[in-house]
Amino acid sequence: MERLLTKRQVKEVVGFSFAHIDRLEGERRFPFRVRVGFRVFWVESEIQQWIAERIAERDSS
Repeated sequence: MERLLTKRQVKEVVGFSFAHIDRLEGERRFPFRVRVGFRVFWVESEIQQWIAERIAERDSS
């Protein structure tokens, strides 16, 4: 079962403001949210994969 993160939890993990998370998502450069009822969440494994890709980009430069 996938763990879902709130926007506040995502902010803590990636260190970005809420507005920047929204901006990146709108630019299709960040994992998309999942709507569950009236709330939104992000899939933890997708956030972790996104972080791993940033690290891989850094290491390949």
